[in-house]
Amino acid sequence: MSLDVLKTIADTLESRRQASAQTSYVASLFQKGEDAILKKVAEEAAETLLASKDKDKLHLVREVADLWFHSMILLAYHGLRPEDVLMELKRREGISGLDEKASRPITP
Repeated sequence: MSLDVLKTIADTLESRRQASAQTSYVASLFQKGEDAILKKVAEEAAETLLASKDKDKLHLVREVADLWFHSMILLAYHGLRPEDVLMELKRREGISGLDEKASRPITP
């Protein structure tokens, strides 16, 4: 496995942006808009939590895959790609989580 998998999925998501909602689940989410995508991300996050509580590793892996997939749709909706997230993770590498959080601007 490699970053190529994420890039391929991101390319596919972008190509589905203009596809027919009749033939593409991803296109249907794009056409429904951000609220529908956010709802799916929240749903998959909840299912991930439940799978973890069930202590079923295969179920957990499958739910995390669903969560990542729908998060990638959300990124694509905003014109972002997995590489953007990976660059942010790289930026944080070697920084204490407490220090990284303290360095963020305070939002009202």
